[in-house]
Amino acid sequence: MEYNTTLPEIIVPEYGRNIQRMINFACRVEDRDERNLIARSIVKVMGQVNSQYKDSEDFVQKQWDHLFIISDFKLDVDSPFPVPEIEQLQKRPKKLDYPNQKIKYRHYGHSVEQFINKASAMEDGEEKDSFTYYIANVMKKNYLMFNRETVSDELITKQLGELSDGKLSLNEEFTLKSSNELVPAAARTNTFQKKKKNKKNYRKKH
Repeated sequence: MEYNTTLPEIIVPEYGRNIQRMINFACRVEDRDERNLIARSIVKVMGQVNSQYKDSEDFVQKQWDHLFIISDFKLDVDSPFPVPEIEQLQKRPKKLDYPNQKIKYRHYGHSVEQFINKASAMEDGEEKDSFTYYIANVMKKNYLMFNRETVSDELITKQLGELSDGKLSLNEEFTLKSSNELVPAAARTNTFQKKKKNKKNYRKKH
């Protein structure tokens, strides 16, 4: 009986061991025409295994690329696409810079600050007032999701002014949505309990 632990590692797991065996067999076929025929048949089977990606533009090319990768580039056949370069595959992706923006009120998030900057640059008028009203409601919703407790509209208005350096203020005709309308009490409780559980698990690990 064969056990997976004793068998060779599957190079591309999404295709399974049987396709890898088929490709290994193709590598041993001496006749080139027969080898090409087998390779095309294998690619068709690979496409059936990953049919959920068939709508992508480079679907067929990916099957051929994986064919060569699984064969460890030992399969010598005529591909309709350029054979991928080993060096390019082994090349590490460029390291992304870690975002280090300073957020005054972390529970509002960086997106809210971007909204505020955009609104601050707008000309006074109905559009700016509507956008400011939207931002204030987002702030209130984020505050409730973070703190669970209710929050006064006065606090949201005050912090809106702080974050915009006094450039934004809520039109007196607008009233912010109620706490339950923005975030139902049950959702706030579940969020709070989840955060509390995560903190507890973190303390246990550390």
